[in-house]
Amino acid sequence: MSKTKKIVVIGGGTGSFTVLSGLKKYPVDISAVVSMTDSGGSNRVIRDELGLLPTSDIRQCFVALAEEGKEQSLRDLFIYRFSKGNGLNGMTFGNLFLAALSDIFGSQVEAIKKTEQLLKTKGRILPITLTDSNLAAVYENGKKVVGEHLIDEPEHRGDLKIKELFLNPKTRIYHEAKKAILNADLVVIGPGDLYTSIIAGLLTEGIAAVLKKTKAKTAYIMNLMTRYGQTFGFTAKDHIHVLEKYLGKDCLDYILINTKPIPKSALTKYKKMKEFPVADDLEDSYFKVIRGDFLSKKETKIVPGDILKRSLIRHDSDKLAKALIKL
Repeated sequence: MSKTKKIVVIGGGTGSFTVLSGLKKYPVDISAVVSMTDSGGSNRVIRDELGLLPTSDIRQCFVALAEEGKEQSLRDLFIYRFSKGNGLNGMTFGNLFLAALSDIFGSQVEAIKKTEQLLKTKGRILPITLTDSNLAAVYENGKKVVGEHLIDEPEHRGDLKIKELFLNPKTRIYHEAKKAILNADLVVIGPGDLYTSIIAGLLTEGIAAVLKKTKAKTAYIMNLMTRYGQTFGFTAKDHIHVLEKYLGKDCLDYILINTKPIPKSALTKYKKMKEFPVADDLEDSYFKVIRGDFLSKKETKIVPGDILKRSLIRHDSDKLAKALIKL
């Protein structure tokens, strides 16, 4: 009898949510390793006023991996975002719930474990680090910006390239995340904003060494669109060069890239934001390029109370999961 394959998904936000939602339908052992630098929206309150690590990306992983059916109402509660009230507007119930549990049990790690039990998640959610830290970027003009939300939605010119990204203070990989990666059969990185969702986590001290040491194959899911403020004008090859800068050469085994054309209606909206499809200029190298239709047919709707900028189109959970399981 063959052992259950172990898959680790590294990232955060809607990217990890998409991948996890598809993978949970297969008989695999899933661990979500989540970046811990989010400082926008309700996470600002969670961090500044409650002194906790950001919970929004963790919450999305819970929703993705929660058992469907009987627990649907609980999943809906975790998604629910308040759209009224001076203090609650923009806050999600899931973030408040996790903050309350952390206070009750005196530990965010314990709060995560209790929530996994409550939602009967198919898989574990692990912070990439337990250290509270801020993401900082230095741009090509020498400007320095501190705070993930100010990098994600810049107040400066969004066509400026990021020359260096770092964490202040430095962080160390959470031992449970390290163990999950070392024991994995497949590690999936992305999709997600290159700097604020992906590299933000990969900056954690020890993560690059663990990814080199693990026997797991590593797959990177290429973003569908560029991001003004982060990857303006980037091609697929540019994304890989940035990953190599922080992880080293030969860091990937597979790269999944979408070939399905983006709907014109979405392209028109993206163009106004100075964002465009990521041009595929990849060739097989030390990695294998896997091309296919990974695009969701649905266009994302804005949720009342959500003040953050979100992607209009996303990858399809089932299409991605099917391709990843084949690996």
